[in-house]
Amino acid sequence: MIKRSRFSYDETLRVLKDKIIKGGGTIFASIDQAAAAESVGMTLRPTTLIVFGNPKGGTPLMQGFPLVALELPLKLLVWEESGIVSVAYVSVSEIAARYGVTGMDEQLQTLDRNVEALTDAIV
Repeated sequence: MIKRSRFSYDETLRVLKDKIIKGGGTIFASIDQAAAAESVGMTLRPTTLIVFGNPKGGTPLMQGFPLVALELPLKLLVWEESGIVSVAYVSVSEIAARYGVTGMDEQLQTLDRNVEALTDAIV
């Protein structure tokens, strides 16, 4: 899923991070990929990967389906190109489908709604 932000790049990052924390989530990492590129003499459009989650939501998935841990915690990719700021993510239900998760429809719907609400804060 890709959404266009109504905010600047920096403001988009701030809004998303604030909403994650206020929603009880944890930001495990925020990786400034443009800065990493610059550190090796290369350039990259402003690009940040936010790795986040809430163990209350992710742990039950990983308990029942260990391979889901390859894609959890969740990630948001924020980038700016030609003045347009975008946010991309993979829905929890899509991740679950990749790994054959069954019997957890209610939890998956809740997690998807939470990520949707989080990213709707910037559109």
